[in-house]
Parts: sequence; structure tokens; C-alpha cells
Amino acid sequence: MADALTELLSTRDWLMADGATGTNLFNMGLSSGEPPELWNVDQPDNIRTLYRSAVEAGSDIFLTNTFGGNAARLKLHNAQGRVRELNRVGVELGREIADKAGRKVVVAGSVGPTGEIFEPMGTLTHKDAVEIFHEQMEGMKEGGVDVLWIETISAPEEYRAAAEAAKLAGLPWCGTMSFDTAGRTMMGVTSAALAELVEKLPNPPVAFGANCGVGASDLMRTVLGFASTGTERPIIAKGNAGIPKYHDGHIHYDGTPELMAEYAVLARDAGVRIIGGCCGTMPEHLRAMREALETRPKGPRPTLEDISAHLGGFSSASDGTGDDAGGPKRERRGRRG
Repeated sequence: MADALTELLSTRDWLMADGATGTNLFNMGLSSGEPPELWNVDQPDNIRTLYRSAVEAGSDIFLTNTFGGNAARLKLHNAQGRVRELNRVGVELGREIADKAGRKVVVAGSVGPTGEIFEPMGTLTHKDAVEIFHEQMEGMKEGGVDVLWIETISAPEEYRAAAEAAKLAGLPWCGTMSFDTAGRTMMGVTSAALAELVEKLPNPPVAFGANCGVGASDLMRTVLGFASTGTERPIIAKGNAGIPKYHDGHIHYDGTPELMAEYAVLARDAGVRIIGGCCGTMPEHLRAMREALETRPKGPRPTLEDISAHLGGFSSASDGTGDDAGGPKRERRGRRG
């Protein structure tokens, strides 16, 4: 039997994912340094509101509040013994909202990085990483998750370990990396390298792509890099709402709903099947994205020039692949907020 995400993808040209988790929870009163996963138990109504706001804004998929819900991250808050509980409850709250939506909505279990460095540079072994991820995923399975959503990964070793854990859990998965260092991940992975890695896995993901990173224009350049490999696997784009700026004691993302609407349409025209936002993306951004996706006619695949004209310039001259995803190298230019 096909999983819920695959079934939905078979009926639609594109699906809209959700926006930010942290930004929305900070606006509800989450303190800096406080693990948001504890709110699944301590502030469940806030988590319901987070999920419901994404659904009401038009999201077909929303991610659970479980990004840092692994033992390595929760150990920093002496909560490593609550992994299964916090992940199960985070998904159960999502299941509750999705099942009342009146349409098919996919509950995606967010799985972020461990925060540890792999051997030989660090101490994390492949076996330990698989165990850490598997424990988290089993909690999500108990909660009724539709698909695992492995995200913001930088190292290929961690991507492989999470994929293996998903296989042990017997669940379908999606996987995105964050390309935030001149078109590469922090550990040097390029868009082309991720596309190649995905196809070599014994249990490849339902969909793969990029999330977070620098800004929407850089993320779109990475997306063109995926597309240029000729992959037929659904691509995910989950870009930040502009660039973070420090203002009056807090971080503010400068991307407007209009900018994110442009980004959503460009992503769709580039062949992206799952389009969402990451840091700074609020319900008002999602509503503008959904409206644009539904009302604007499909156009040709955008060029790098199209992307920089609509979303602002790139933060680096190259996307890290050596040929700039098939286009000319671009100099840094000002961004349009």
C-alpha cells in the first residue's frame, strides 16, 4: 500500500508544506534556549495552534514539533529519557489536527541533526547515530506519523544513518540538507552530490531537497542544481523567509509574503513538487504562497537571472558545483526585501 505522501503526490502537480516552527513558537512565548519539544507535553494547545495555523493557511503537509527530539539534543536539557514520549505526543497532536482538516493532510515527523560530529573528526559512530534516530522514529511511529521528514542535515554520514534508521522503523521518509556555505552544506556537500547520494541508498526517500540555508534565491539555485542532474525523484524546496536581521532584541526575517509568493511560483516552475518555507515563514507567508500557486499560470523553468531579478542576488558567486548549475557565475548583489 502506498504511503499517504506518495498517494497525494500522485494526484497533484505540487504540494505545499508548512513554514517555520521556531519562529512561530517564539512568538507564542518560547524562550531562547528552551527546547520546543517539551511544549508537546507542557503547552499542547500552543502546538495544536502551530499545526492548525499551517493547515488553515493551505499546507498539505506540516512538520511536527520534534526537530530536536533526539537523545543527543535532549541530553542538553536532561530530557534524554523522554525521547519516545515527546515524539509520540508531538505526532499525536498533529494527527489530531490533520484528521479534522476535512481534506488529506500529511503529518511529517521532523527529524533534525544530532548536533554531534562523526568519526574521525568527532566521536559519533554510524551505529550510535542509527540508534539515536531510530529511537526518535519509533516514538513517531507510535503517534501515527505518515512520513518521516529528515531535515537540515549537513553531513552525508548523518543522512545515511537517518535513512537506515527509517528503514528499521519501517516508515517512508523524505530528506533535505541545508546548503548554507557558498552553495554547499557545512560539510561540503553540493546539490549534485546529494542527488547522487539519494539514488545510492538501499531505501531512497519519497522526496529529497533543500531547506533553510541563506535565503530564497540561494535555495532556488540549489534546486536548479538538483533538477540539472535529471533526477525524477520529487524535489523539496523549503526556503527561509528572506534574510535574518537583528532588530530590537530579536531576530526578524525580512522576507515579505509577496517575496515568498514569488519564490513559491519560481520553485513550482523549476519542477519542485513540495514547496514550503523554513525560518521566518509565518501563516501570512503561507497564505500568499498558496494563493500564488493556485492562481498564477505555470511558466518556463526559471534561469539564474530570473531568480535574482525576483528574489534578490545570491550570497556567493557559485553554487559550489563548479558550473553554477549550468548558468553563469553571479556576483553578490543586493536583495529585495
